[in-house]
Amino acid sequence: MKKAKTGEPTKIEDMRPEYDFSTMKGGVRGKYYKAYRGGHKVIVHKEDGTDSVQYFKLEDGAVMLEPDVKKYFPTSDAVNKALRSLTEIVPAKKRASGHRK
Repeated sequence: MKKAKTGEPTKIEDMRPEYDFSTMKGGVRGKYYKAYRGGHKVIVHKEDGTDSVQYFKLEDGAVMLEPDVKKYFPTSDAVNKALRSLTEIVPAKKRASGHRK
């Protein structure tokens, strides 16, 4: 039996209390980060009974963009062009000594 809907529909920006991912509730930020960066596979089960397997691995140096940034820089070329323009305004002395450990 289906549950009856109660109250007003939940807004997309509202999160239910049971979906609290804060660390106070035991959530761990970046729990699967290393595994994701290491690669993953996707299996697509097709209607004809066959499976299609695709493997994904981020290349070394790959950067994941947040959605709000990606709408302004949708391609690698766009990101690289923007970053190169920023390097033009950084003084040469700062660029040479900017990398510290």
